[in-house]
Amino acid sequence: MVPTIEIITSHTNTDMDALASMVAAQKIYPDAIMVFPGPLLKNVAAFMALHKDTLNVRTAKDIDWDLVKRIILVDTKRAARLDRLADLLQKPGMEIHIYDHHPHSEDDVGGNIEVVEMVGAAVTLLIEKIIKRGIAITPMEATVFALGIYEDTGSLVFPSTTARDAAAVAFLLEQGANLAVVAEFLERPLSTKQRTLLKDLLVSAEHYEINGIKILLAKGNVDEFVAGLDLLTHKLVDFAHLDGVFTVVEMDDRVYIVARSSIPELSAREILADFGGGGHPAAASAIIRKARVDEVADLLLQAIHSKIKQPVRVAAIMSSPVKTITPETIIEEAGRLMLRYGHSGLPVVRGEQVVGVISRRDVEKAIHHGLGHAPAKGFMTSNMITVSHADPVSVARELMIRHDIGRLPVLKEGKLVGIVSRTDVLRTLHGQVQVRHKKVYRDGPATNKQHKNIRGLMCRGLVPEYMEILEHAGQIASSMGYKIYAAGGIVRDLLLGMECSDIDLVVEGDAIELAKSLGEKLGGRVRVHPKFFTATVRFPQGRQVDVATARVEFYQYPAAMPQIEASSLHQDLYRRDFTVNAMAVSLNSDDFGDIVDFFGGREDLEQGLLRVLHNLSFVEDPTRILRGVRFEKRYSIVFEPQTLKLIREAVHNNMLARVSKERVWEELRYILLEPRPGAVLSRLEELQLWDSIFAGVTYERIKDVLDDIHCSIELVRSWDVAEPDLPWMVYFIAVLHRSNWETAQGICMQYSLNKRQMEKIMAALNEWNHAVAGLEDPADLSTSELARRVIALPRESYPLVLCYLPHPAARQRFRRVLTAIYYDQPSINGRDLRELGFKPGPIFKKALDAVWQARLDGIVHTREEELSYVKEYLSGYERAIDSV
Repeated sequence: MVPTIEIITSHTNTDMDALASMVAAQKIYPDAIMVFPGPLLKNVAAFMALHKDTLNVRTAKDIDWDLVKRIILVDTKRAARLDRLADLLQKPGMEIHIYDHHPHSEDDVGGNIEVVEMVGAAVTLLIEKIIKRGIAITPMEATVFALGIYEDTGSLVFPSTTARDAAAVAFLLEQGANLAVVAEFLERPLSTKQRTLLKDLLVSAEHYEINGIKILLAKGNVDEFVAGLDLLTHKLVDFAHLDGVFTVVEMDDRVYIVARSSIPELSAREILADFGGGGHPAAASAIIRKARVDEVADLLLQAIHSKIKQPVRVAAIMSSPVKTITPETIIEEAGRLMLRYGHSGLPVVRGEQVVGVISRRDVEKAIHHGLGHAPAKGFMTSNMITVSHADPVSVARELMIRHDIGRLPVLKEGKLVGIVSRTDVLRTLHGQVQVRHKKVYRDGPATNKQHKNIRGLMCRGLVPEYMEILEHAGQIASSMGYKIYAAGGIVRDLLLGMECSDIDLVVEGDAIELAKSLGEKLGGRVRVHPKFFTATVRFPQGRQVDVATARVEFYQYPAAMPQIEASSLHQDLYRRDFTVNAMAVSLNSDDFGDIVDFFGGREDLEQGLLRVLHNLSFVEDPTRILRGVRFEKRYSIVFEPQTLKLIREAVHNNMLARVSKERVWEELRYILLEPRPGAVLSRLEELQLWDSIFAGVTYERIKDVLDDIHCSIELVRSWDVAEPDLPWMVYFIAVLHRSNWETAQGICMQYSLNKRQMEKIMAALNEWNHAVAGLEDPADLSTSELARRVIALPRESYPLVLCYLPHPAARQRFRRVLTAIYYDQPSINGRDLRELGFKPGPIFKKALDAVWQARLDGIVHTREEELSYVKEYLSGYERAIDSV
């Protein structure tokens, strides 16, 4: 049999990340041979000069190409970067495995296995697999891996760095990575030629501002090749602190371009794609043969102009309309307005002119000194720093830093149109960082595109009747001059591919009038709620939508019920609980299906995170904690760290105690109706909320039952004997079943359960263990006696009983008893008793019950035997009466 080999390789001009990825890949593919495809970068060559005997990397000419059956590509997936080894990719039957962190491009190689994720260094992906498989590594290998990460992430400070890179470094340090060696090979001094070229680049550097984005372009020309242009470009980035840096250097008969970008509007990869280059949005390079530096620089500048994106403008992030006060507004009223609308400051206006701004700190200081009755003009800041609605967000950011202010009035043609806060700017800034960390994991060819329009998704995810309703709603809104959106859960569920039946529409306009028009158009019945600016439309086919005017809620004090005012879509979404529920999709005819996502909900959904929109969210409405835990378990996502911290603070401050028990019960009931409430209840215990909800109930005593009862519910359902009347009560009984009646009654009364519900719970608590004892060890008990014990229980307690019947025989006995109760009834009835000549009365029920018990115990089987049995029973009863 002809032997075969597998090789591990990377791109030409191999850098430290490529080398580290090759070494890491060999830990996963121990029989593979490492092969350099071409020349190495200078620091890699220096490293290999010392470590070639240890690492044993071959060159392409050392390999018998006919024997290669598998290629493992690391830190690249482009054939053009493999030099002569690219020919192997065309070999029939070649198996290709790819591990890369570069974005997809049209000329990518396809692989049998592809792991492509947007991390800072390719070696991070392989380290994660090494950790997962428990593969041991030496301190030397850990050092090589660390070199790869530190080089490609700029020692963890490049914008492309992710938390996963940092976690990988932490692991490597634990394995003995030597940072002194890392520093030696990363910070090697510049050669004389490099210093000369860097000086030329600094002298030639020209600054440009395009669409508000600041760029540096530097040119150079040297007679022979000088390695490390990427390093020199990075040094220019350190010097300039601009949004983008481009270096263009002619060496030999080629022109080399290196690009660096710190903002998403300027994609280095897209710009250099015109020159045959590749890389990341934040870092890319290209080589042009037989060209002149000045010509390439001119073409590069044109490409930058054409490819640069419009930056986010202040108008896109500002809050509008603006709540304002006059100079004569008293301080106490200004404070109430800030509390009411959640603002940290307010512009002060006289007529249409902005004359100042007052912050919450100013207000608190004035009130502290007993000056709450004083006018705002005495405490406002009059030296106004403003920003135009058309300015890039970067301008607002620089003004805030330069003047140390937290909010800027936004002007258009001299008039106040909005206000932008520090929070708005930070959300944009950090949102941009997160966008770079998209993840793609696939086992076959795919692309990672986020579609802004989800009309197709709506067509697939909604029943045709709902699509018709939404399309008509959009047409009506457009004709009325309104904007209309489907908002909240519908967008979340569509993106998750889940069924959508709860449709909420938000209108920037009169929702009630629109609802009436929609109902008239489609024959629906409209119920209006003027106090809340809402209406409900019920359609003939049983569908229903809720329509609301875009509104803002404010809380007069913590945990209060919200007060409502009409507002904009931005404010309407901002009032919601979590970012994943704060998305909307436009329904207007001209942009039907366009997603509106002000707060990064889609990205949080992709990353599996549950995040509140502001830090006071759980103070304003502590029941959001319960809702969040429910969402966490339903959608298999987790609280984002800051959100989890806010939950713990709210729990520590006992915020849930300030909410009415009716509102807590509303959320608790939703939890008990979840497909798997046990996981939610366990999380409530973990977050130390259990005692606030079920005071006096010890969680550890019922934990096992809560873990098991879901399976019991499914088993009882499969028996097809009796569905519970109140599904939420199944888990409620499971929670209370080990408690005394005094504790259980207190909880029932706390949540205002009605008399019938409390009677069911009392019966379950009194009788469940009695039924279990009989079913587990029936001894001399008859079937009818077992049935009487089970009949005493509400249906909602059947799964609980099953939890305490571990033995198959007891479970089958329980099933037979339930089947008998619900299906094995006597064939005779009261009419038969009358025909036998007996006088109707309460005794008929007792007689028929006696026949049923006799049937269960096998005493009677046929209708004739039932008639004979009941005749004897009633005759005996009459004789007893006569004797009395």
